Amino acid sequence: MARWLPVCLFVALALLPVTASAHKPSDSYLSLNVTDERIEGQWDIALRDLEFAIGLDGDGDGNISWSELQARHEAIATYALARLRIRADAADCAVAPGEQLVDKHSDGAYAVLRFVVACEGPAEAIEIDYSLFFDLDPQHRGLLRLTDGDQTHTAIFAPNAGTQRFELGKSDVLRAGLDFLVNGIWHIWIGFDHVLFLLALLLPAVFFRRAKSWEPVGDFRSAFVQVLKIVTAFTVAHSITLTLAALGTIALPTRLVESVIAASVVIAALNNIFPVVTRRLWMVAFVFGLFHGLGFASVLVDLGLPQGALVLALLGFNVGVEIGQIAIVAVFLPIAYLLREWRFYPRGGLQLGSALVVAVASVWFIERALNVALPVL
Repeated sequence: MARWLPVCLFVALALLPVTASAHKPSDSYLSLNVTDERIEGQWDIALRDLEFAIGLDGDGDGNISWSELQARHEAIATYALARLRIRADAADCAVAPGEQLVDKHSDGAYAVLRFVVACEGPAEAIEIDYSLFFDLDPQHRGLLRLTDGDQTHTAIFAPNAGTQRFELGKSDVLRAGLDFLVNGIWHIWIGFDHVLFLLALLLPAVFFRRAKSWEPVGDFRSAFVQVLKIVTAFTVAHSITLTLAALGTIALPTRLVESVIAASVVIAALNNIFPVVTRRLWMVAFVFGLFHGLGFASVLVDLGLPQGALVLALLGFNVGVEIGQIAIVAVFLPIAYLLREWRFYPRGGLQLGSALVVAVASVWFIERALNVALPVL
């Protein structure tokens, strides 16, 4: 039984993303502008999340029209604002809904809920309690931009960080950077397409190609150097485009970027089954890593931070992504190295695992390229 454990590991690894969405994880974007005793707010919430939570598609045709959205305006405001509580100096503030619009983000249409927060007087600190969708989706994140005069505060709400406090008039650089660092780690861990692309390139790292067959490397150093080249190339590439996209220097259609990312996973895995590139896999990692960086950038682009806050968020997020990658490699490489002599690895671990990755990523590619939702197991 023990000898089949690695096979089960590879199969589970490949099948894990089958139930995952082909789109980026659930996020909402909360903006607050503090002026004296008044706080103006705007909350962008994905229509797909609201449809799941309270239902928006009245006729059940799979499309949400403007008239259907208008008919649910009161329900949207009631549902969302019941899950947002704001206190100024420990005193509750009254939240009144305003107009509702619709806007386009990188991953689809969002309802835009504007509201006004009335507090008893000027405050020195504001506490925000955020609980939107946490009962339905523990992976949901609320991204906050709070403007206080010339200060911009950022935060990320999660089930374990649903209540956060902000000192007005003060900048908390360390806290903001740490928030985005943690989110960067989380983003790579639940970004199954990014993980599978990296693992598809790493699967053959403990082998070398000779006489049309895979031969195990003789020592750990050889495997480590191969992995180091791949991970470094991927890191440099996605860091370049993540930075350029977040700063607004480069912009490509989201549908194109996400389709190429899915295609990169298919190509990397197919190369393990029908080897074409057997050396310098780091070059493959670099080329496709440029597109993966554009995919990472969507989180920061949609938040709409000013330049100063954006640089800090970008740094923290990018460092977090790298830490997440290192953690994945640290788990994978020792296991793969220990199993390299096992005769089933080339056919089972490498080829079977890669075939499963191809199947999963092909579904993603079809969904993203054609903008359709395929049924999953």
